[in-house]
Amino acid sequence: MAAPIKFNDGAAYERFMGIWSQTAGTAFLDWLAPPAGGQWLDIGCGNGAFTEMLVAQCAPDAVDGLDPSEGQLAYARTRPALGNARFHQGDAMALPFPDNSFDAAVMPLVIFFVPDPAKGVAEMVRVVRLGGTISAYAWDMHGGGFPYFPLQQTMRELGHVVPAPPSPEASRLEVMLELWNGAGLVDVETCEITVQRTYADFDDYWTTVLGGPSVGATLSTMTPEQVVALQENLRTRLPVAADGSITCSARANAVTGRVAG
Repeated sequence: MAAPIKFNDGAAYERFMGIWSQTAGTAFLDWLAPPAGGQWLDIGCGNGAFTEMLVAQCAPDAVDGLDPSEGQLAYARTRPALGNARFHQGDAMALPFPDNSFDAAVMPLVIFFVPDPAKGVAEMVRVVRLGGTISAYAWDMHGGGFPYFPLQQTMRELGHVVPAPPSPEASRLEVMLELWNGAGLVDVETCEITVQRTYADFDDYWTTVLGGPSVGATLSTMTPEQVVALQENLRTRLPVAADGSITCSARANAVTGRVAG
């Protein structure tokens, strides 16, 4: 059995997922097009990559970020643009805030990490005021939309265990729709987001994934022979251009709704 996925190194996560999350996050916020101002809650804020975009694009009056990893939060606090943000260590299924505390709550690339997604959504509804918005987006884990799906698929085919989040089914668009409707939210809308990222070459791609929390631990236990076999198989699966660069695509599902009232 694979060890649980843990995000403790903000800098390593930034290289592994930062660019992906920022690209998808920008598209997500463009789709939401929220009015400026208001009090926002970023649940599973990690190292602050999405929080930074939220501040830049939405100009909230106040923003709070919550994450279980103090290491990630420490990195978030170093971002110059987030000097006025408040960061809290905590659990998405037991938010440490009173009822009706925020105008909007968002879960960026997080809902599949919540052991009980319905409880996480219910908690967002609890802390958001009537008329406020509840939103999320997540890599389409079931549909092969995760940015490093080719790597994971190759590892599995070679017999290696790949860690998985506790609730991958929550990334499916129909499940997200069920969760939002089941929580009593109204004006529920969904969309699909497709993004790309280019790596300079295979070495750039490989160095990036070595620090990835979702596969790095497994890669570190492989023998040199196993690593070579993985690299050789992976090279045939990645879209390598004539100049050696590798452009990968990823897909996320998004949902938003309003607290009735």
